[in-house]
Amino acid sequence: MVIIVVLFGSFLTANAQRRTVKVYPRIGAVVTTVHQPKLVVHRGINFHVANGIWYRYRSGKYVVCAAPIGITVRKLPRGNQVVRVNGRKFFRYRGVWYKKQGRGYITVNV
Repeated sequence: MVIIVVLFGSFLTANAQRRTVKVYPRIGAVVTTVHQPKLVVHRGINFHVANGIWYRYRSGKYVVCAAPIGITVRKLPRGNQVVRVNGRKFFRYRGVWYKKQGRGYITVNV
């Protein structure tokens, strides 16, 4: 009986260690490093996007910002959701709404 409890307990511990919890920064948060940010220029302003999170680069650091409306990206972030609004197809990821336009996706207000 003791062996079964020990084996079962170690099995639960092993599974608990495989769980990944993602924490995303809030708008205004300052981040020192961003993994492979893509530079996107919109109306003369440089934005960086990585994993669906938008940043502005200031004083050697990245500041999390809202996605600019009307900016076009080639690919949607992983984990986006397809949402139909009044029969129209949109894509949503972390509060940012996208609409298919040409070969890319444009950020929109919904």
